[in-house]
Amino acid sequence: MRAPRPRSLAGQLFAMQVVLVAAVVAGCAVFSYLTAHRQAEESARRQATAVARAVAYAPSVRTAVLGPDPSAALQPYAEQVRRDSAVAFVTIMDPQGIRWTHPDPGRIGEEFLGHTAPALAGVTFTETYTGTLGPSVRVVTPIKDGRTIIGLVSAGITVERIDAQVRRRLAALIAVALAALALGGAGTYVINARLRRHTHGMNAAELSRMHDYHQATLHAVREGLLMLDGRRRIALVNDGARELLGLPPDAVGRGVAELDLPAPLTGALLAAEPRVDELHLTADRIVVVNTRPVSSGEQRGTVVTLRDHTELQALSGELDSERGFTQALRSQAHEAANRLHTVVSLIELGRVDEAVEFATAELELAQALTDQVVDAVAEPVLAALLLGKAAQANERGVELVLAEDSRIDDGLLPDTLPARDLVTVLGNLIDNAVDAAQGGERARVTVTASTAAGELLLRVADTGAGIDPADADEVFRRGWSTKSAGRGLGLALVQQTVRRDGGTVALAEGPDGGAEFTVRLPLRTEGPA
Repeated sequence: MRAPRPRSLAGQLFAMQVVLVAAVVAGCAVFSYLTAHRQAEESARRQATAVARAVAYAPSVRTAVLGPDPSAALQPYAEQVRRDSAVAFVTIMDPQGIRWTHPDPGRIGEEFLGHTAPALAGVTFTETYTGTLGPSVRVVTPIKDGRTIIGLVSAGITVERIDAQVRRRLAALIAVALAALALGGAGTYVINARLRRHTHGMNAAELSRMHDYHQATLHAVREGLLMLDGRRRIALVNDGARELLGLPPDAVGRGVAELDLPAPLTGALLAAEPRVDELHLTADRIVVVNTRPVSSGEQRGTVVTLRDHTELQALSGELDSERGFTQALRSQAHEAANRLHTVVSLIELGRVDEAVEFATAELELAQALTDQVVDAVAEPVLAALLLGKAAQANERGVELVLAEDSRIDDGLLPDTLPARDLVTVLGNLIDNAVDAAQGGERARVTVTASTAAGELLLRVADTGAGIDPADADEVFRRGWSTKSAGRGLGLALVQQTVRRDGGTVALAEGPDGGAEFTVRLPLRTEGPA
């Protein structure tokens, strides 16, 4: 048998709040009842005291007490006062407690039931006592003739009459309590209905488990996750996003515009429309950004996912270089086959000397560049890159020249300067230079690679049209290109890589009128700070 599902958090809170409201209303009702009862008793005492003192101080009462038949004169007076003041009884008696008046004339002449000692001492006092009319709140006060106590007056209100007054008040109190309970229950239901919608009917254990899963997932996912509220402030960020964007510890609650991110990336995060697989550069990474607006009530926010594209982009660059090398080798193989056919044809025609001369000239031309590169650049990665780029440039009608002052001995480059970074920097600079020089009358790209003063110098100059000085700060921005749309990532990668390795990159006008890029990378033995 399937176990019943625990009540939802909203249902539990609703039950607790109903019980709490009922308890508060019941407590207030009991408190109000007790307070009303005390107030009724206090009001009865004040009323009885006022009546008793008024009778005791009346001159006609003193005259009647001193007369020959006090009862005959005082009984009508006492009954009139009782009816007019709405008290239960007004009893006038002699100092020994023998009644002169009573609501029941048959009780006249009997002894008063109650205490009289304080009144005989000249003090007005109150008490609750059960007399001939039942329990009553009564007041006893002396009648004085000068200093002599000549009689006593007692006025009182029965407890039954007090209870009747309280019951009338209690009916109104119960009506108010029930209205308060109904209003509180209705308000509680509305609040909990809203809470039920927000919690999707889940109970406390389910919410707690979901929170635990949420936290575990948030920190386990390697991709970056960023959630922005309706005011474009960071509401949630995981460890991956902090690392990819280089966010400070206090990033949560801060606006995106305050985080000092690159302008294109900030624009993508602030955009109202979705962004899909956009490449953006940070200080040392390439990230793929996806954004999707979400709505929660009246506020709109944005969910942002981030993926690290740095390694993939570097591998893509290496793959492009390898593809270029392959194409160059294929082209050279085709050209070599043509030359070989030429040599064979010359031999078949009996022109052996001319065949030898043609083959020797081709070998010397190809070997000259190889010898120059290998002699000057002993670093194998750079040497291979230069030879491959020279073959590519030659296929596109551009001459790649290695400057005479180039010199890099093997073993000088430390492990902190990865070969992949060298391929990214020098490969992109040569590609851009070949693009710029291609089509010119004397298309040439000059490369300088040397080490001096504890740094690696890489300089690439071309014979192209050059770059407008006004664009000097924009060339390293992602998307900037003088070619077709969708390009402009190479120089941005160069700047990012150089900065990551602690170096600098500068743009100037080359000696041949084109652009000249100079990169300086420190040859330190420890990693960048």
